[in-house]
Amino acid sequence: MSKLRRERPAMHRMCCGLGSILLILTSTWKEPGAAAIVANVVDDIGAAIAHTVVYADPKSGTAPALGVEQAIIDQVDKLFTPFVSAVRVGTRVIFPNQDNIKHHVYSFSRPKQFELPLYAGRAAPPVLFDKEGAIVMGCNIHDWMLAHVLVVKTPYFSVTDKNGQAHLNNVPSGDYTVRVWHPGMKRKPKTKPQTVSTSAGNQELIFTIRLKAKRKWWRDKPYDAKIKYYAK
Repeated sequence: MSKLRRERPAMHRMCCGLGSILLILTSTWKEPGAAAIVANVVDDIGAAIAHTVVYADPKSGTAPALGVEQAIIDQVDKLFTPFVSAVRVGTRVIFPNQDNIKHHVYSFSRPKQFELPLYAGRAAPPVLFDKEGAIVMGCNIHDWMLAHVLVVKTPYFSVTDKNGQAHLNNVPSGDYTVRVWHPGMKRKPKTKPQTVSTSAGNQELIFTIRLKAKRKWWRDKPYDAKIKYYAK
């Protein structure tokens, strides 16, 4: 059993893949008066920070009812992609294995503990993410494989791209509290949420966050991963 399996993962690997999760919705429609919230996430010196979840909670009223939502976290070339995702409570997440070797996906995180034993060449059952919170997942065969999901109540969320920018589109007119989350964020000083009103149209925000040392949330893929780490 790998070291990652014995200890709850605290380090995180950044994958420069898709940067956002694929959502399959039963229906899409644009509410009259809807606007966009554009968030820019940077560090202390103004450098863009990718893989940051940006989400907006309505300050009043209720969010639209949840339809049939499904998300995909892929496994390609012994990496999870995307590295960071956001989903709404009640979303079913699928973990396809595109490699020609087996993977063993699991999580010890309190909001969702699950395990998908060794599989390849077949579909694994979807996993229902039914509680709010941050979830880190790993592969019990390949210790560097890590992925993160932030489960939120609101349907208004996005993940920053390589330019540190996230677009929350089609946000109905109203007041919102906008927050950010990154798996490597320092707890102190705490990044304060920001309040915006989309009643005035599109909004643009800037968040400055501080990250832990890279070695604490990043795992490089071994140079010999192609020949050493596999399960038949």
